[in-house]
Amino acid sequence: QRTERTKGKTDSDDNLTSLSSLKSLSTKSYPTEINIPEEAEYFGRKCLIARRLLERDVRFIQIWSGNDNSFPRRNWDSHEDIERDHRPLAMGMAVGAAALIKDLKQRGLLDDTLILWTTEFGRMPSTQGSKGRDHNPFVFTNWLCGGGIKGGTTHGLSDQWGYKPLDREHPTEVYDIHATILHLLGIDHAQLTVRHNGIDRRLTDVHGHVIDEIVA
Repeated sequence: QRTERTKGKTDSDDNLTSLSSLKSLSTKSYPTEINIPEEAEYFGRKCLIARRLLERDVRFIQIWSGNDNSFPRRNWDSHEDIERDHRPLAMGMAVGAAALIKDLKQRGLLDDTLILWTTEFGRMPSTQGSKGRDHNPFVFTNWLCGGGIKGGTTHGLSDQWGYKPLDREHPTEVYDIHATILHLLGIDHAQLTVRHNGIDRRLTDVHGHVIDEIVA
C-alpha cells in the first residue's frame, strides 16, 4: 500500500512523463500575444515552459538564469567583469520574467502562483581585480509576486554602499523569507520540523518570522 508521500511522488512522475507534459516542453512557437526579443529568448523559452507546466498542475518549478561555468565565465558569478556579464543576463531575465507574469495574469493563473526571484548572495560594492565583484553574503535582493503578495511593496534597506543591512540589529533574514513562503503555502513554519542529528530542526530555525508587510 502506497503512503501519501509515495503516491504524491508517483503522481508527479506520471504527470511529468505524460505525453501532454512532454508537448509542453516544445518551444517552437510563442503565443502571438507574447513578444520575446531574440536576445532574451534563452530565458524566455524557460518561462514559456514554466507556464505550460503550471497549466498541467506541476506544483514546483525552478527556472535557472545564467550560462555555463566555462572561462571566461558569462554568468551571474562575475568575478572578472560584472558589466559585461550582468548586462545581457539582466536584460534577458527581466524581459522573460515580465512576459511570464503578463502571460500568467492574462490566463488567470497569477493569483494562484507564487513567484520568487532570488539568489544565494549579492555582489560586493568594491571591485575585485579591475572590473569584477566578489561575493557579498550580507545584502542581496529577492522579489516576489503573485499569490498572496502585496504588490508595489519594498521591505528592508541596505546601507548607502549596498554592503550591509541598514538596520543591523533587526535585518531581514533568509529565515524570514522561508517563513513567509511557507505561510503563503498554508504551512505553519513553527510546526514544520525535520529530524536531524537527534534534534527536531525548523527550516526557519528559531529566528524566522512571516514578513507581514509584504503579505496581501
